[in-house]
Amino acid sequence: MDSWSSPNVPALPGAGVPLRLYDSARQDRHVSSGDAGGASMYVCGITPYDATHLGHAATMITFDVINRVWRDNGVDVTYVQNVTDIDDPLLERANRDGEDWIVLAMRETALFREDMEALRILPPAHYVGAVESIPAIADEVVNLLDAGIAYRLDDDTGDIYFDVSKDATFGYESNLTRPEMLAFFAERGGDPDRAGKRDALDPLLWRGARDGEPAWEGGILGPGRPGWHIECAVIALGLLGSRIDVQGGGNDLLFPHHEMSAAHAEALTGEAPFARHYVHAGMIGLHGEKMSKSRGNLVFVSRLRADHVESMAVRLALLADHYRDDRQWTDDLLKTAQQRLSRWREAVALPAGPSGAETLAAVRERLADDLDTVGALAVVDDWVDATLAGDRTDADAPALVAATVDALLGVAL
Repeated sequence: MDSWSSPNVPALPGAGVPLRLYDSARQDRHVSSGDAGGASMYVCGITPYDATHLGHAATMITFDVINRVWRDNGVDVTYVQNVTDIDDPLLERANRDGEDWIVLAMRETALFREDMEALRILPPAHYVGAVESIPAIADEVVNLLDAGIAYRLDDDTGDIYFDVSKDATFGYESNLTRPEMLAFFAERGGDPDRAGKRDALDPLLWRGARDGEPAWEGGILGPGRPGWHIECAVIALGLLGSRIDVQGGGNDLLFPHHEMSAAHAEALTGEAPFARHYVHAGMIGLHGEKMSKSRGNLVFVSRLRADHVESMAVRLALLADHYRDDRQWTDDLLKTAQQRLSRWREAVALPAGPSGAETLAAVRERLADDLDTVGALAVVDDWVDATLAGDRTDADAPALVAATVDALLGVAL
């Protein structure tokens, strides 16, 4: 599957600062700069049954900043993102609207690419659909069956489940209690009440063919399609190896998705933990309410663009709070970002300003501290305030500050 075109990223002088990221499993910050072979990152992508909303955008911006900070440190980054282009929500939306599910998925994936380009997100090295990965997924489900870690239901559906009881460390990534897991599992696409399962938390690996649903040949599995969690595990293992540096997504993926996909990967490789850092971005609300499809209050990036809201202002607005915080999208937030963008552009257009090297160093320090974008924006604000107030001691500063903001924050001035 094709990715999107990459923006140019300016090279900055000097050395970056090693990145310390919060790991949801260890619940602490640790250096995450890869190893001699570079750094690897897998970010869970969209299920393309609707347009890119601000929650998607905030998540992708978070991992884009990680990517940029790593690259500023001279790290060779391999970034993989999936597209869940076959799943129940996609089929349900297509059926509701009387549309071919393939056409729906292709259209929304294309729109997502356009939104990512507009937001200046660095593209993944590998952008992979679930459908194109089905043969590899089926092979790995067979391996789990052969190892006794998966089982078939005795109801002639062809459904195959992962046995969580075989994973002695299950739950380490999310740190949730069993009641919390059951509640989230039911809320986020799981089937805890499915008859015939060994454990209510056992996740689906392979859904046997149903009338009226698309299905693919699965060899000894029989015709069907893959479950959600095994999709990401297999794609990541195939492209990044048995252990990765970052598995990322929104905090709604903490459980069950990241817990389950890590369990699948570790069962297949015998190596743990699957990710050195499980990194989760907060949710975006709207005017004090949770933003959700059921409430009908989603704000779409494409709609903002159609309304001539500059994408760089949207990006700045989503960088204005810490990535791990659940936060609100408001008219005032966007207005503040637009004003900030205007002032920054005014300042970098001047012939000189305060020290650009000091500003670059301070931005690097803030972003290295678990992506403190709030602090990084404040550093640039201070430079802009001083410049507009008449401090014009460094003729190289405007260009360097513009390059800093572009390379590290992804905002083109």
